[in-house]
Formats: sequence, structure tokens, C-alpha cells
Amino acid sequence: MLKWALIFLVISLISGFLGFSGISQATAGIAKILFFLFLVVFVVLVVFAFAVGSAVF
Repeated sequence: MLKWALIFLVISLISGFLGFSGISQATAGIAKILFFLFLVVFVVLVVFAFAVGSAVF
């Protein structure tokens, strides 16, 4: 998911450099959504790992 966020970020930067502002804004929005979704999933998995780890030990 983070990989796709970075891909959309690069597409956004390139399209912004070339003057396609509409495409740049759309891909930047998609990259932002994917990045925050990645952060939420990462935090949930870290909390779950600590909970299961403490239950095992």
C-alpha cells in the first residue's frame, strides 16, 4: 500500500511539473488517502502484535 502511495506521489509530481494540475491534484489526493490508510493498518497491526506477544509471554 505504501508502494502505491509513493507511485501516485511520483505521478502527481511529474504531472504537476508538466502543467496538468487536475491530474496532479487527483493523484495527490489518492496518494494521501493511501498513505493514511497505510498508517492506520500499521498502527492496528503493531498494537495487535504487542497484545499477542504479551499473551504468549
